[in-house]
Amino acid sequence: QVQLVESGGGSVQAGGSLRLSCAVSGYIYGNLYMGWFRQAPGKEREGVAAIASDGSTSYAYSVKDRFTVSRDNAKNTLYLQMNSLKPEDTAMYYCAADPYVRAGLHLIKGSYGYWGQGTQVTVSS
Repeated sequence: QVQLVESGGGSVQAGGSLRLSCAVSGYIYGNLYMGWFRQAPGKEREGVAAIASDGSTSYAYSVKDRFTVSRDNAKNTLYLQMNSLKPEDTAMYYCAADPYVRAGLHLIKGSYGYWGQGTQVTVSS
């Protein structure tokens, strides 16, 4: 059973930065496809960034060039570096994992079978 625990959320002013972490256990981490999703109140959960087991990455257009997803296979940890944060980035951020995600579907929430509990990010103007 894959277990995911996010951390690193908080409150920042617009233009600031945060780094989210997701600790993974219960599976050979290096073999997992990993994703970051977010959900704002009253909105659907949306894909933000993803990284495949081979290290290839995908980003939502709204965060491209501001967010960077990375993974440390030695530490079984996924990261999301968020720079130039905007108030519209405010949401609960979730880490997701799956042993296999089809090409082109890395930012689709239905592609992932395992989810963390989330960490809140609040960006004030």
